[in-house]
Amino acid sequence: MFSSPQSLRGILLAAALLPLAACKHYNMPDYPAGYREFAYVANSTGNTVTVLDLVYLRPDRTLKVGADPTAIAVNPKLDEAYALNTQPSDSTGSVSVIDTDKNEVVATIPVHRTPSALAISPDGLRAYVTNQGSNTVSVLDLKTRRAIASAPTGDQPAGIAIAPDNRSVVVTNQASGSVSIYAIGIQKASPLTLRATFPGCPGATSPVIMPDSAKTFVACSTGHQIMAIGLSMAPDSWALKQDASLNTDRLLALLVVGQHPTHITMKPDGGEVFVSNQASDSISEVSTQTNDVGSTYAIGDRPTHGVVSADNSALWVAASGNDSVSLYSIDDGKFLSSLRTGSTPDALAFSADQHLILAADSHSGDVAVIRTATKLGPALLTILPAGGTPVALAVKATQTKP
Repeated sequence: MFSSPQSLRGILLAAALLPLAACKHYNMPDYPAGYREFAYVANSTGNTVTVLDLVYLRPDRTLKVGADPTAIAVNPKLDEAYALNTQPSDSTGSVSVIDTDKNEVVATIPVHRTPSALAISPDGLRAYVTNQGSNTVSVLDLKTRRAIASAPTGDQPAGIAIAPDNRSVVVTNQASGSVSIYAIGIQKASPLTLRATFPGCPGATSPVIMPDSAKTFVACSTGHQIMAIGLSMAPDSWALKQDASLNTDRLLALLVVGQHPTHITMKPDGGEVFVSNQASDSISEVSTQTNDVGSTYAIGDRPTHGVVSADNSALWVAASGNDSVSLYSIDDGKFLSSLRTGSTPDALAFSADQHLILAADSHSGDVAVIRTATKLGPALLTILPAGGTPVALAVKATQTKP
């Protein structure tokens, strides 16, 4: 069926650029008037962000940002997206602020050298940026669009996550093999304070935090383990009243998974995490309640990123080594199917209602669009052009007022 990927890609790219009437695919959702949904794709070698219209499945525009954008995030409260510009290693990086209503760059916020990851607070007021070149984490005020503080990290901070209760920030330090835990301060004088550091996680990356903010799990990417850390609970929380030992951050376990675990995906209900073991071509299933590793499943060649459906039933994993996205049934505990994409898929994202999943194809410079459910199961719908080396994407849906 896919004997000629190059020919298929050409056909799909041409189809994506057909007139508007041809872009309404069979059995697609009926959107209300004023509904808008866009994917924002960071193209690292193109120094651009591609904006894709997910209602009509077509390119919308290309935005010029800073040099080497390697991450992108959307604000949960404001009509904004943020592209993280890594820049040359001898100069400071920046964050490009994109107005998602107008789809234009409206501001640039300087940060420190070689920024590597960013996360947006649940209230949409702050962003936190790890800077590998200066071993710091920057705190950005998104209302005033400026950096208000920075805090030291370990060597080469790589990943970052914010607890849902907005009390803790977790930073993974890749070169020093450690995890830094920070307390988020209400006062402007101390917006971020180091609370604890945990060594012993070589190549630390990809932190995830449970929905109740009780634990974080970190991939030790140059080894074969993940680290489970209990996070300090709020002073007035029910959990702390039941167990006084929960008032501190504490190491819970080092769990053996496959080789070179590069990404951790958490179910929305927080019950399990799935570890992409890139060198083992597998995923490991881990219970977050008992901190036990369950089964390990073959999932495709060099799995990178994963996402789990909102109903907690399906795990999608980008298999970068064989140009495909794999579907794993969590409920049934088995591999279901593999769908071809462009070359070297990496980052994944769902559309707002999850009828589509998008895969950024970093080598072929495009985005594969997959229908998550049809009469015959999941299916590749189209491939849309992006820019040079798309490495990250995020989706934002809005409803304009009449």
